[in-house]
Amino acid sequence: MKDFNKHIILFLVIMLFGLLSNAQLIDDKGQLIGWVTVNPDDPFAMQAGARYLPSLMLDKQFENNLTLDAEFTLNIYGSSLLWSNDSIDWDGNIQPYRGWFRLAGDQFELRAGLQKLNFGSASILRPLMWFDQIDPRDPLQMTAGVDGLLFRYYFLNNANVWLWGLIGNDELKGWDTFKSQKNIPEVGGRIQLPFLSGEIATTYHYREGDLRGSFADSLTLRNSFSENRLALDGKFDWEIGFWFESALIYQNLDFTTQRYQRLINVGADYTFALGNGLSVIGEYFTYQNSEEAFGKGQGIGFGAMSLSYPINIINNLQAMVYYDFTNNDFYRFVNFSWTYDNWMIYIMAFWNPDRFQINQNVGEINLYGGYGAQLMVVFNH
Repeated sequence: MKDFNKHIILFLVIMLFGLLSNAQLIDDKGQLIGWVTVNPDDPFAMQAGARYLPSLMLDKQFENNLTLDAEFTLNIYGSSLLWSNDSIDWDGNIQPYRGWFRLAGDQFELRAGLQKLNFGSASILRPLMWFDQIDPRDPLQMTAGVDGLLFRYYFLNNANVWLWGLIGNDELKGWDTFKSQKNIPEVGGRIQLPFLSGEIATTYHYREGDLRGSFADSLTLRNSFSENRLALDGKFDWEIGFWFESALIYQNLDFTTQRYQRLINVGADYTFALGNGLSVIGEYFTYQNSEEAFGKGQGIGFGAMSLSYPINIINNLQAMVYYDFTNNDFYRFVNFSWTYDNWMIYIMAFWNPDRFQINQNVGEINLYGGYGAQLMVVFNH
């Protein structure tokens, strides 16, 4: 409730900004989402839910091409989950989804508040999924935001620099195993440069992790640990598009000798001249824990392929397949979509192992174990 009140105060500040500065209301929109998911695997489960995202955006123009704008979006949702033993689990909440101010000029922007923060070159299995929980199977690409300050500067040669400071974010994000210390700032930055036929970038982030309430709580006398992350990624276009993304993470833990984590992704994409154009993405991903930065490690390896075909201007067919090389398991997903004016309809089917080994911090992960289907209807206004 304390965090909710903090964001409501931000909303009131945004409204006051609009009233006192004569800012222009540039968008007053919303997105209404309803879905039904059926998983007939043992035990049988069915979920029905709805979500509404009302959004308010304000804009104020100044001299010298300066712009001050703001966004506030609520996430209002509720769902019921019915199990085969006739038990029903209810869930629902009202919480901020976005809430930020931004000052922007010709070559820079400074954004403060609850915002989306993501970057990197990979498309499906992303080592640089540090601050979001975007599931590549989600057609809406929804993710919770982070509270913080982000500065970006864009050079005339397309190079850019990012600097950020985060605080108050104590939920698991991306590939996190442990939460962050809520009241200790996290800091980081990213430098992205044009290189050959594409771009290359390096990224760094520091945070204090929180061991309280985790599986490691009873294994150590400390409540926290320091964590350093360093990444290198690049994306290029030579006939086909291809990329690499790698991250090395060091956690100063005292209950294990495997303090290093390595995440590596290599991938490519190409659109074949078949019919309306068949787009194909392929990636290989590995995640390892090791005692040394570049020593032998233990972990998992995944291959992923995504195919997308626009049947016509309204309909699209997408299929995704993951293969777990470590456990010899397949993950399968198909999505058939309609887009008509303000309406979007998705019919999705999945066939996965009972236990997920990827995207551990993505919501509703247990419901998508086994096989099943989902109907999602979206209305934008």
